[in-house]
Amino acid sequence: MTATCPAHTLPEPQAVTASAGEAAHFIVLNIAPGAAAEASVRDFLGNAAGLTRSVGHRWAQHRLTMVVGIGAHAWQRLFPDRAMPAGLHPFQAVRGARHHAPATPGDLLLHIRAQAADMTFELAMQAMRALGAAVQPVDEVHGFRYFDARSMVGFVDGTENPAGRAALQATLIGEEDPEFAWGSYAIVQKYLHDMDAWNALTTEEQERVMGRTKHDDIELPDDVKPSNSHVALNVIEDEDGNELAILRANLPFATPSRGEYGTYFIGYARSPAVTEQMLTNMFIGRPEGNYDRLLDFSRAVTGGLFFVPAQDLLEALGEED
Repeated sequence: MTATCPAHTLPEPQAVTASAGEAAHFIVLNIAPGAAAEASVRDFLGNAAGLTRSVGHRWAQHRLTMVVGIGAHAWQRLFPDRAMPAGLHPFQAVRGARHHAPATPGDLLLHIRAQAADMTFELAMQAMRALGAAVQPVDEVHGFRYFDARSMVGFVDGTENPAGRAALQATLIGEEDPEFAWGSYAIVQKYLHDMDAWNALTTEEQERVMGRTKHDDIELPDDVKPSNSHVALNVIEDEDGNELAILRANLPFATPSRGEYGTYFIGYARSPAVTEQMLTNMFIGRPEGNYDRLLDFSRAVTGGLFFVPAQDLLEALGEED
């Protein structure tokens, strides 16, 4: 399937398929009570692209981007007369026999990426100034590239990400929901790692948990890779056996003085059902009980689902009363 629209009406997507960057701010916000707050948020949506251009123009080589996502409850508040995107709904918690993926509040998602941390900081600061008292903070994580795109547990992250045309096909809504074509869905989760327990494993044990080699990032052969490895449980196929992909823009984060080490997961997809099936496999298991072994060392503490409008629609939403 491809994300297609008539040639004369092709919208511009937000920067969903941009690289994970050297640095990122992941910001989740709630909208404050009242009509004035809602009006201010709509104004921000309409001006988000212009704000990004203004800040990014200073150092264009750092490739500053900001993706803005809208949660289900926020959509109903901000645009009560508009239909909901087909796949937009509150994040559904996933509870397995041993591990739990919680659902946490979130009206707005700001995913700010660049090749330099000062650029992400500047845009985050300007965005919060623009929003002011219209929003209330829920969560903010500052991610960074760790060596050759390693996660905190030492393995390369995002190896199987689609690229080029495949990335567009995986992430952008097409003719299945034409009013929202070239939009996307983002699911976010913050994971905290038990590094003492993880580092107590041998490299070979860690590789069996992940399903890949640690040094050279090669997937283990099927006859060696455990069925409860992270890699094995993240393969999703349709009824015809075609693999369904998402685009991950994860980055690690850490506060060593507090012993906090984690990964901020963000997965973009044209349908949230693909990512949701991955989470079901991880937390409940495939088959049930055969859960992702990585969860014994990595705990999800947040969970949210957001619709990411195409750029044209985002600006149009800013003009609504």
